[in-house]
Amino acid sequence: MHRPRAITALCNRVAAIAAAALGLGLASGPAHAQAIAPGPAHADFASEAASDDARHMADWVVAARDNAGMPFVIVDKVTARVFVFDAQGRISGAAPALVGLARGDDVPPGIADKPLAAIGPKERITPAGRFVASLGQDLGQKDVLWVDYKDGVALHRVITTNPKEHRLQRLAAASPLQHRISYGCINVPTAFYDAVVHPAFARTSGVVYILPETRPIAQVFAGYAAPAQAGAAPVSGAP
Repeated sequence: MHRPRAITALCNRVAAIAAAALGLGLASGPAHAQAIAPGPAHADFASEAASDDARHMADWVVAARDNAGMPFVIVDKVTARVFVFDAQGRISGAAPALVGLARGDDVPPGIADKPLAAIGPKERITPAGRFVASLGQDLGQKDVLWVDYKDGVALHRVITTNPKEHRLQRLAAASPLQHRISYGCINVPTAFYDAVVHPAFARTSGVVYILPETRPIAQVFAGYAAPAQAGAAPVSGAP
């Protein structure tokens, strides 16, 4: 995604400062390591179509109570879909998404310090992992869901300021390959953000799980168990 100057500046330089100013005190990635007792066996996708990986991940979150009583989001980069769940694992909504141009699960070191023009196509990665997320504002005073403050990754309304990138058409495209365009942020339809994402996080933080595409899920999420095993014993939270 070609981000406008306001979002780019905050994503790449002062996301952590903004989080501190907002008093969020949120951690991302490996900060979560609490042992959590098993809970219900399955997440409720209702009638939403989803990949096996997305279903298995959501089931594990619910069974392990890894979301710690908060709403949670599953981002499936391979199918370019986003699923939002309430704290009990009932789906609130799902939508297509635009994700990082490059395949990969780890952002390159120092990416947050680079100007936009210096970020090459192979560096435009949406990182995999477990992130505690909360609503905040970009420098243009628009609210976004900050996912990874350190590396400037947010989930936000699709931006249409560059007509050459055809973002709305990409969101509607059937092929997930057409959804690879962003610098790492996750773009969703405006109506979905306003009706589902914003209400889910309006009064609380939540957890965003971004599924890997180059590594097995168990290598990214510590304590992850296959669906048949997820309720068998207490597990540790995922990084």
